[in-house]
Amino acid sequence: MTHQVTSKPTSRRLSLGVLLAMQLMIILDGTIVTVALPTIQEDLNFSSSGLAWVVNSYLIAFAGLLLLSGKLGDLIGSKKVFIAGLVTFTAASVLAAVAVNPLMLILGRFAQGIGGALASAVILGMIIRLYPKPGEQAKVMGIYSFVSAGGGAIGLIAGGVITETIGWTGAFWVNVPIGIIALVLAVRGLPNESGIGLHKGADVLGAVLVTVGLSLGIYTIVQLAEPETTTGQSLGYGATAAVLLIAFLIRQAKSANPLLPLRIFRSRQVSAANIVVIMIFAAGFGFQFLNALYLQKVLGFDSLRTGLAFLPAPVTLGAISLFLASKLNIRFGAHKVLLVGLFGLGAGLALLSRAPENGNYFIDVMPTLFIMGAGMGLALPAAIMMAMSGAQPADQGLASGLNNTAQQAGGAVGLAVLATTAATYTASQQDAGAAAVTALRDGYSVAFLIAAGFAFVGFLVAAFALRPAETPTHKVQETEALLAPSHM
Repeated sequence: MTHQVTSKPTSRRLSLGVLLAMQLMIILDGTIVTVALPTIQEDLNFSSSGLAWVVNSYLIAFAGLLLLSGKLGDLIGSKKVFIAGLVTFTAASVLAAVAVNPLMLILGRFAQGIGGALASAVILGMIIRLYPKPGEQAKVMGIYSFVSAGGGAIGLIAGGVITETIGWTGAFWVNVPIGIIALVLAVRGLPNESGIGLHKGADVLGAVLVTVGLSLGIYTIVQLAEPETTTGQSLGYGATAAVLLIAFLIRQAKSANPLLPLRIFRSRQVSAANIVVIMIFAAGFGFQFLNALYLQKVLGFDSLRTGLAFLPAPVTLGAISLFLASKLNIRFGAHKVLLVGLFGLGAGLALLSRAPENGNYFIDVMPTLFIMGAGMGLALPAAIMMAMSGAQPADQGLASGLNNTAQQAGGAVGLAVLATTAATYTASQQDAGAAAVTALRDGYSVAFLIAAGFAFVGFLVAAFALRPAETPTHKVQETEALLAPSHM
């Protein structure tokens, strides 16, 4: 475990501001890029399925390196890992901003994922050590959650404004001044923390296996939509990805210092709750990606109107998760709240699949966004709460890392499946003679239905694999810190 140097109140506030600034930068980047996707596709000539890699390349690096990043924080000190992440993320933003072809942008986004994983893995731990008293933690975690929820909403509007006025490159340039200011303040203001030493070991091989295996698995799914990809190639890629991920599990079982000790999966509640989290994020990330394309390519919205059109979902999600979810979880139990939330999320996505080619936003889209935002706001806190409360006290850090990884991996896999499905079905409709806009709408509709299917799979897992249990009030307060409304 790392330890912290005692900080004065002013220093603590400065440190908190730096940590929240990085959190905000990560959130803003994701939401701004979502709004800019159609413009990026046109300027850099991305294919429909290839466009998903603008998001997936980030998610894969982020998900694959979270566990290793958290371990590095323990080994060499959280401040060093945070600063390394901040520098990497800022430099990668420059690379993405000057990209002149799809490969260059994807490499920039992958590097952003590395930086985001390094910083994000230690932010919450540093905040908790800065404010160790329960009363202080509750207040600070409220601020953290507000930044996460508010950042998502601001990013959608900012994405529209920046894309319309500066262009899609502004989505990445905006990170540079924030990153430089945060770096100066981090070097001067963050408390120094010593680690237990690199001699304790970090499972670098495990990180390589899980990152490459997940990356290749996502690549296999995305390539299914490309006409030049043969069945043999797909099978070869998929088999290689499976071998790498199996090798990762074997490595974890035998390693003296595993990234993911497999004992955590002995808890049925932890395992099932994390499957639910994967389904929630698979549906949520895919929704963001597809809805941005539907609004712009089918309904003809510009970037600014698209950002504004998204707002009902993150605003509702943030309000419910911040002010209502914990009270409902305490009163009715996390299991019941989770089931209601998952049903609402799935119902909203199913309704969105019915949005027509000449749809009216206020009739066909906006109501579904409120439903989905409410469902997500109820389901996500409850799922995370059950995942954390099912772990033994000694495994709380491990459970936190596993849950963060489930979120990012679920988002990456879900987005790949939905983007590929939409592109494939659109192409088949065009081959059958459908008009371009009609084919696009039909492709998005099928993908929205599959996203609803993810939510309902989560509902079934929650209903039959998770047992109702009373969650203590202190667990509610602890796990609220782990909520990630910024991802949706």
